[in-house]
Amino acid sequence: MSGKLLIFSAPSGSGKTTLVNHLLQNIPTLGFSISATTRKPRGDKELNGKDYYFYSQETFEAKIANHEFAEWEEVYKGTYYGTLKSEIDSLWAEGKDVVFDVDVIGGLKLKKTYGEKALAVYVDIPDFEDLEARLRRRATESEEKIQQRLAKARSEREYRSQFDTILMNANLEISLKETLELATNFLKK
Repeated sequence: MSGKLLIFSAPSGSGKTTLVNHLLQNIPTLGFSISATTRKPRGDKELNGKDYYFYSQETFEAKIANHEFAEWEEVYKGTYYGTLKSEIDSLWAEGKDVVFDVDVIGGLKLKKTYGEKALAVYVDIPDFEDLEARLRRRATESEEKIQQRLAKARSEREYRSQFDTILMNANLEISLKETLELATNFLKK
């Protein structure tokens, strides 16, 4: 059994999580694909099995060796992220279409694997000053991590044209409406 995939990718701090959460609140047939990672939870805001599956590096690498991921990447040195095949299969078994909130390379890998069953959306930012302000407002990361994320955002932006569509997240109200329209139209096909 299989359904469709909505892949939302963007640099960290772009607002993709807000857009994905809006879809989940408004489209009852969607299920969220929980990503796996080796990073630590951000304070007490993130829960294992709800926001991410938090694994040790050893456990994550064992799952790579066992081919348990639809996609995975070492996003930062020693920090892995990935999508478990079992997560997708489980949601499809429930009759749901799957929505993802993943990094840019992960999103492209999923699109390549699932082809026409997937809509890959790149969530763009107005400028890097805005992105930096968003990351700082989170107040969850060190200066070093913020700079790491900004550098990664600059390199990730080069991949925009490889996505099915680019959604500019400059005005949240407009972006929420556009996201819902994109998703609804794709799921109707």
